Amino acid sequence: MVDSVFKLVTGNRLRDGTVIYFAGGGIWTPTIAEARLVEERDGAALLADAQAGPPPHPAVAPTLIEATRDGERVVPVTLRERIRAGGPTIAHSGG
Repeated sequence: MVDSVFKLVTGNRLRDGTVIYFAGGGIWTPTIAEARLVEERDGAALLADAQAGPPPHPAVAPTLIEATRDGERVVPVTLRERIRAGGPTIAHSGG
């Protein structure tokens, strides 16, 4: 069952471009299920927390996005963010 719409912070890891999510307490994770979800009204504070501390920050272009919970799963609202959360849509050729 889908719950309310929440906010979370995402960006790309500075060192390699991997999609990462803010888990709170200065911690970033590549796993969306570990992202800190907040109510709409707390989104700005979450984004500020994600950007706190001296540079360089671990994430490039931290951005608030909308997500829902479907049971234990965290599901981004937009197609673009569902694609980012799911990983590359093409195989890496390795060459």
